[in-house]
Parts: sequence; structure tokens; C-alpha cells
Amino acid sequence: MFDKSTYVARRRTLCEKMAKTAPEGKRGIALFIGNVEAPAQYKDNCYKWRQDSSWLYYFGLDDPRYAAVIDFDSGEQTIFADDVEIGDIIWMGPQPTVQSKAESVGIYSSAPYKAVDAVVAKAISQGRRIHFLPPSRYYNTIKLSMLTRCTYDEVNIVAEGDGHHASEELVKAVISMRLVKEQCEIDAIDDACALGYEMHSIGRDSIVPGIIEQEIVGKMEAVTISKGWGVSFPTILTQHGETLHNHLHDKIIEPGKLMVIDAGAENNLHYASDFTRTYPTSGKFTQKQRDVYQIVCDCNNHAFSLVKPGISYRDVHLATAKRMLEGLSALGLVHGDLDEMVAQGIAGLFQPHGLGHNMGMDVHDMEDLGENLVGYDPDQKRSDQLGLGSLRMARKLVPGNVITDEPGIYFIPALIETWKSEGKGKDFVNFSRLESYYDFGGIRLEDDVLVTPNGARRTGPKRLPITPDEVEAAMAK
Repeated sequence: MFDKSTYVARRRTLCEKMAKTAPEGKRGIALFIGNVEAPAQYKDNCYKWRQDSSWLYYFGLDDPRYAAVIDFDSGEQTIFADDVEIGDIIWMGPQPTVQSKAESVGIYSSAPYKAVDAVVAKAISQGRRIHFLPPSRYYNTIKLSMLTRCTYDEVNIVAEGDGHHASEELVKAVISMRLVKEQCEIDAIDDACALGYEMHSIGRDSIVPGIIEQEIVGKMEAVTISKGWGVSFPTILTQHGETLHNHLHDKIIEPGKLMVIDAGAENNLHYASDFTRTYPTSGKFTQKQRDVYQIVCDCNNHAFSLVKPGISYRDVHLATAKRMLEGLSALGLVHGDLDEMVAQGIAGLFQPHGLGHNMGMDVHDMEDLGENLVGYDPDQKRSDQLGLGSLRMARKLVPGNVITDEPGIYFIPALIETWKSEGKGKDFVNFSRLESYYDFGGIRLEDDVLVTPNGARRTGPKRLPITPDEVEAAMAK
């Protein structure tokens, strides 16, 4: 956990933000439901424990079966959880009291877990608004539905002011706070990125033709478990990079292929890293691989050079798409006016995903609260173009934002054939030349970036090798 004062200040700021949404006496209460343990095969054999991130942000207590209520009118804050009994102590040993844990984060009122039911019921009977965040887990959905008397569907819908859905006012207040990272969070992300650097270095150094991909994944993930909480998302390690999220690790490494490694570490404070590198399995790029790789590397560096307060990440995405199309044009794979190709969405054929997303405690930070609410300013509208439409972070950047910079070029035969058969992009795309790339795979290069008052910096103590020469030199060692 961070210092107690951090959680006290966060809750105070939340109350101040929510005070602006309704007159005094009509602000209501905020109901936070922490995660519970989830059985894997039977109730005493559970999946690895992970607390809800918004709960951790405001309350810091990394224990299952906790709830909290913040009264926005009286200012009262209460933690609800159960002290252990002798049967628990036999298996778990003595545990701190709920009261002592609550006090460790600056809350001096606690009650048994079941008492939250009566508190919420009383607030409802008084006609008070119950603010809550949309849940990401089934238990939380059921619990919120029972407490608020909303249907399962209603508790997952974010709406403003009606009291029958997740609270848009609370969601927006939480997003506005968590989007801008405090120094303690930046330090935690840098720490997670240091672990991610080590994780990726071991992965790169373990690439040997003839072994199974799973062996590399095991070595990489061992680092995250021995020095942190584990991986921040399921590892992507594949010689078929044209499949964007390929989680299969059962292939034998073949010489002459490209291996995409998209992996992240989560440290013990539950902050994440998210890096991607692409390696030649033989240790050296072919000229064809190097040509495409250099375009992606240039795009990554170009995007980073544009990041600064005041620019929208949507504009950075579009500028990077233009740089990509310029490089592909030099290879004869596309032709025509670059601005017109950008406007027509031609880059989506080669990069059908967005340039990046927010990052923090979750590797796709806060997207459980609503991807558009998190990633788009009120005056922005999501595109329906392939690629641009998948941009998860489009907002105008401010200092303290942490985002990913992850351009890629992929040759997806089924997608290319679909565009060709539909006549899409026929005035710009050299479809006949693309046929020779059907067995190429894909390339993605990703860094994590902090927006600073004067520009940006990459997170972590140092950058993974990224230029073609740097990659070959690192693999030669």
C-alpha cells in the first residue's frame, strides 16, 4: 500500500468532485464492493487473488470480501468486513482486525460485511441516490443487483442521475482522477517497467530454433512471479504475429521467422508494464523483414516525438498512420496521396488496432468503467474505420497520463483477400504485390509513455533494444 495520507486525499478529492454534481443533502452515498475469491474447481481452491483496481485506488486494502460506503452528504466513511474466527485462524493464522485495517487507510468506522445491506436499504428507503461503479465480476454484479434492487443488466449500464444504473457521475469522477497519475503511481509504474524489462530480456535471450515457445513463456513469467505479483495480462508470444492476440505457445521455433512478444509485469503494488518487441528467430533480419521492421520502428519513434500536453492521441494516431503509409509506399505496397489514404482508412489494412491505450493498475486502465468514457473527450466521436475505430485512447493529453505507443504492421491474408474481393482500397493498395507477404506474419513495437509538463518520457529505467541493429546486437550476445 501507499501511505495512509494518499488514500485519505483521494477520497477527499472524490467527495469534492461529487459535491459539484448535486445540491447538499441530495448527493447520496457511494457504494464500493471489493472482489471476493473466485473458486476454480471447488470453493476452497480459488483462482489467484486480485483485488478490484478502483477499490485499491481509494481504499488500498488487498483482502477479499470487503465493502465500503462514502456518504457524500455527511462525509462519513465506513469499511464493511468480517474479523476472522477460530476456524479461520487454524488455516490462516492470526489476522489484523478489520478496524485496524480500516484505520491504516484513514477510516475510523467499521462494521461486519452483512451490515452494508442495511445501510444501503436505509438509504434507498430515504430516497437517496446510490452511486456505484459498473462491476467487472459476476459476484459483484449479483451483490450490487441485490443491494440496489436493480437488474443484472442495469448495474452494468452507466447512466446519469436516474438511480437505476451505475452512476455516470461517479464513473466520470473516478476516471478524471485515475487518468492523471500521482508521483507515487509513476514510481510504481517505473518499477513495474523495470520488471518488464527483465522479463522481456530473458524472453529475447531464450529464443533458440528447435525449442517450444512455451519454454520461453515459462522463463519470462517466472521472473514476474519471483519479483512481483505476476503477469499484467496473458502473455502473447508467437511466430504468427499476424494474429494480434495469439496466446498459443505450442509451436516449435523455426529459423527465419519473426517472433512477436507482447508481455507485461505487474508489481506487488499492482501497477503494470506492457512492452512489445519483435525478434528474428535466427538472430538476424532478412532484408524483407528489416525493411518492414524499420517502418514500424520509425512509427514508434515518430509517435513518441509528438506526445506532449495539449495534443490529442487521436491526432498522434493519424500522424503515425501517415508515416506508416509513407514507408509502405516506398516498398510499393500502397500508392497515392498520403493524406487521402489516411482519410480513407487505408492504414487499417496493415494496422487494424489503435496506437495505444491508458495504462496504470490495469494494463488497459479503467476500461471496465467504459472504454469511450475513459478514452474519449466529450467532444470526440469514435470512428467506424478499421484501425482508428479501435483506438482506445483518443483524448487530449495532459501531464500525468500514461499511455502505450504500439504501432504495428501485419499482413493478414484473410483481411487482404476480403478487401480485394470487396474492391476496398483498390485505388491505393497493390494487392498483387501483397501476395508475397502472406507468409510474413506481423511486427509490433510497444513502449509505455508518461506525458510530462514539457513533453514525454518512456517509463522504466531504460528502453528495450528497438532498432534493427540494436536487436541483432542484443541477440548476438
